Amino acid sequence: MSARADPVIVLVRPQLGENIGKAARAMLNFGLTEMRLVTPRDGWPNPSAGPAAAGADVVLEKAKVFETLADAVADCANVYATTVRKRGVTKPVVTPEEAAQAIHREPGRSAIVFGPERSGLESSDVALARAILTVPINPEFGSLNLAQAVILCAYEWSKQANLTQPTVEELLPPAPQEELEGMIQHLEGMLQPAGYFRPPSRAEATRLTLRNMLTKPGWNHLEVRTMRGVLSALEKGPRKP
Repeated sequence: MSARADPVIVLVRPQLGENIGKAARAMLNFGLTEMRLVTPRDGWPNPSAGPAAAGADVVLEKAKVFETLADAVADCANVYATTVRKRGVTKPVVTPEEAAQAIHREPGRSAIVFGPERSGLESSDVALARAILTVPINPEFGSLNLAQAVILCAYEWSKQANLTQPTVEELLPPAPQEELEGMIQHLEGMLQPAGYFRPPSRAEATRLTLRNMLTKPGWNHLEVRTMRGVLSALEKGPRKP
């Protein structure tokens, strides 16, 4: 993956250090590390950003501050302005998924621009972008916080970035039929003297239902062994004190 495929995340006039930190955390979750800040309200660095970043310090340490949005995206060929409304600016409108596909496909650096927490991007900010990026959202409640908006865009980009997936616990193979059969016979042997298979006319159907139920889960050998232990314990009854 070439460096140019990694979009820059630009926060325009962010208000709270905590939100900058949370945005950094969202970025690093999905492999993005380049953050640019345009005139953050409380200056930079901001002591509130670190704790909120929850370990995404590399993003905060590399963050650069710019006086204007134009300066922040000067080296970017593809600029996406995130906003719910077009704000009177006629530009192509794309979803996060469509923007991510274009970022991976198009040459040149790309930037995804996010506005202040309360007001969002101004029309003059949106005018600098090549396209408007908006999320299909409930029209009656279209309020996303900054980190939520960043994570939606970063996630869509990551889907095509071949990121290493978290380690999945190795699953044990299914138990051999012999072990499963032993468990079923063990259970039937306990149920028979308890009168479970009554009336006799329904005994075969009941056995079949029980077998179908026990063969559905795809038990591995450890699970079969555990269940046999449960049955043995029940068979022996309560231990004497």
